[in-house]
Amino acid sequence: MDFDSLIGALTPETYQKLADAVATGRWPDGKLLSEAQRSHSMQLVMAYQAKILKSDEPFTIGADGQMVQKSKAEQKAAWQQQAAIARFDHDDL
Repeated sequence: MDFDSLIGALTPETYQKLADAVATGRWPDGKLLSEAQRSHSMQLVMAYQAKILKSDEPFTIGADGQMVQKSKAEQKAAWQQQAAIARFDHDDL
């Protein structure tokens, strides 16, 4: 199986487990990732984000493997399109 086929075969659940493992340095069962496992998992996570997810984050990795950075104007326009922020009074909490 080549790398692109591997990325295409990842389920969202598997991607999330890999992303959590990279972020915490541990597998879901609590075992530590080796440096090789962390490196390979990070490559898979970044490739999945680039090829499968359509992220609206300001910094992402594009499908060509290059870093994509949104300009301030693009970020501001995206924030203005989002739903309003919920506001609460102190007593509501």
